[in-house]
Formats: sequence, structure tokens, C-alpha cells
Amino acid sequence: MTAHVLAVAVDCADPERLASFWREVLGCPEPRRWHDADGACYVELDGEPSLVFQPVPEAKACKNRLHLDLAPVGGDQYAEVGRLVGLGARVLSDEQRHPWVVLADPEGNEFCVLPPR
Repeated sequence: MTAHVLAVAVDCADPERLASFWREVLGCPEPRRWHDADGACYVELDGEPSLVFQPVPEAKACKNRLHLDLAPVGGDQYAEVGRLVGLGARVLSDEQRHPWVVLADPEGNEFCVLPPR
């Protein structure tokens, strides 16, 4: 038996806001919403895997132990970085010695933008 990644869960303060940002980043269709047994609302973006934004009471406290690596489709790396900054991301690191640019989403979750593949 094996398993596959069904979803990447993202803890956040505002699932609607963060899902909206990532929906624009990834060009996803309208998200699905569902509630758990305690009434918390989850926002899910379909993909391979899906991204699920789940509400948590605590703020982000340190560097992510897991992050997403993105590559632009039909454009260049710095044009994509500019687009993402326009959507609400911020650049954290852009070092010449690395081929990636590190950004943070509106809630501070780090992700990288690499050159097109």
C-alpha cells in the first residue's frame, strides 16, 4: 500500500483572505468551503494537491518547516515576483547566489519563486 498527498493544509487567521490570495496566484477556480464539527470554516482550492486553509487562533511564530516552490508559466521569474507582490506578497530574500526568490504571503508564510521550467 502507498499513499498520495491529498492536500496541503495551511494554518491561518483568515482563511477567506489567504485563499483569495492563493487563488489569484495559482489561477484556481472558485474555492469550496466546508465546516468541521466545531463550526470552523475551511476554504479549499482544488489542485494536485489541494490547498486547504484552516483557521487557527495562534499567529505564525517562526520560519515554515514546509513551503511551496513556484515557477512561472509563460513568463519570467521577476515578472512573476512583481505580479505576486502586486497581489499582496512581499519579498523576503533575493540573493544572487541562489536561483530562487523568497517571498511571504499576506500572513507571512514563506514560499519561493524559481525560474521557469
